[in-house]
Amino acid sequence: MKLIEKLNETIVNIPDFPKEGIQFKDITPIFLNPELYEEIIARFVENAKGKVDAVCGIESRGYLFGIAIAVALKVPFILIRKKGKLPPPFIGEKYDLEYGTSEIEMKTGHIKAGQRVLIHDDLLATGGTAIAAAKLVERQGAKATLFSFLIELEALGAREKIDKTGAELFSILKY
Repeated sequence: MKLIEKLNETIVNIPDFPKEGIQFKDITPIFLNPELYEEIIARFVENAKGKVDAVCGIESRGYLFGIAIAVALKVPFILIRKKGKLPPPFIGEKYDLEYGTSEIEMKTGHIKAGQRVLIHDDLLATGGTAIAAAKLVERQGAKATLFSFLIELEALGAREKIDKTGAELFSILKY
């Protein structure tokens, strides 16, 4: 059975969560199957091998795969966290949500100038968080050259935003 088929059988759709009209993709059953998890990591690594010098994972579900991807690639893993979670020194970047704004932060000095960086998260929806993460990377003299996601919600149009960065976008599942 192909990876996409396995994932479609494993991921659970939760209607009207966290609010009415949202079809939440529950990925937690993936972590009950170590072989499936390893297959997912292998797919991400296969796509990123030789293309990046560091991996940034976006809090919190970006850590679930991002750390394993970085370890397999033998490159550093850098945390991107919600505002107020990191001790100084750090830099922050605000971005728009459909109902307001939010902010993410990363430690300064963890990325080196000139590095090619993979930005990873579990889900690509509107792209606001991913683009903000790329801006944090660029403010430190590095370049987000690859974005990866387990799931991409195509109808929300984030791919076009990421295409404008010049970076490659890789997602395993598209809905």
